[in-house]
Amino acid sequence: MSTAQSRRARDFAHFSVFVALVCSPRVVAAQEKSLPEQIADVMVQLNGGIHPGFRFAHAKGLVLTGSFTPAPTARSVSKAAHLTGGKVPVTVRLSDGTGNPQASDANPATSPRGMAVRFTLPKGGFTDIVSNSHNGFFVGTGTDFLAFLKAVAATTATSPHPSPIEQFLGAHPRALKVVQESQALPRSFATLAYFGNNAFVFLDSAGVKRAGRYQIMPVAGVAHLDSAAAAKAGPNYLFDDLRRRVVRGPIAYRLFVQLANPGDPTNDGSIAWPDDRKRVELGTNTLTMIAPHNEALQRSLTFNPIYLTDGIQLSDDPFPPLRSAVYALSVQHRAPATSPTH
Repeated sequence: MSTAQSRRARDFAHFSVFVALVCSPRVVAAQEKSLPEQIADVMVQLNGGIHPGFRFAHAKGLVLTGSFTPAPTARSVSKAAHLTGGKVPVTVRLSDGTGNPQASDANPATSPRGMAVRFTLPKGGFTDIVSNSHNGFFVGTGTDFLAFLKAVAATTATSPHPSPIEQFLGAHPRALKVVQESQALPRSFATLAYFGNNAFVFLDSAGVKRAGRYQIMPVAGVAHLDSAAAAKAGPNYLFDDLRRRVVRGPIAYRLFVQLANPGDPTNDGSIAWPDDRKRVELGTNTLTMIAPHNEALQRSLTFNPIYLTDGIQLSDDPFPPLRSAVYALSVQHRAPATSPTH
């Protein structure tokens, strides 16, 4: 890896961590801290401290609202109420991956981008999906994720080769793949595909269980900027585009579940399943407006991958419970914003 590639990888890793993390207020020796607390400590270091009012990853975002219409095929996979009835309200937050709320949309280091989805259930309550714009996460375990963050933190512009992050990426080719494949700038949030890299168990009305992962495909099609357009992209081009698009008409995404074949790993979100695995359409999210009071809403909304409902269960994937634990720490520190959000 060249010096320039090393610097890009380091900068990318500084900003593109998918898990929202925050420091615990409890001061203890590092060896006494839990894994979520250790991850949080390194994340805060990489973010340059706490940015009051903002998430510690995916800080720059926008909330839209609309509806979800289930597809007829959805009930063949799950008995969940939002998949087997009529149209339900949906809240979606689209975001850059960085923990810096002032980051430029035109910086490739703000990828993978994020989509968090909340379905309001027919009889009350809700269920969430947390996804990002790369099929496959950096690593599959919390300990590897901590090692990844530590390698980033230990790498500087003057680090000798191979630097700590070069060594880590050299030993973890799937993490390197995420970095390399996330460099192209999307044309729009509306032209990105999103992936729930963690497996869940889907239970149908007959009691049949199937492991699957969410895939969210843009109705407008996947499209990225060419090099000339990317060079002209402004620092808020993605969010400016969202505001213009939703005024012109709805932004739509089709929701699928990709089902595992026997033997496919369900406990490692860094391993993408082959494209030939069966996909079942669950329905369509249609976003029609920017949510009012967006800044306050972003501070109050807490999406969580373990907010499930009858018909969808946790699998043996360790990341959803880990994310839930660190999200709880994050909420403790989310204070009113001191500068505008996007």
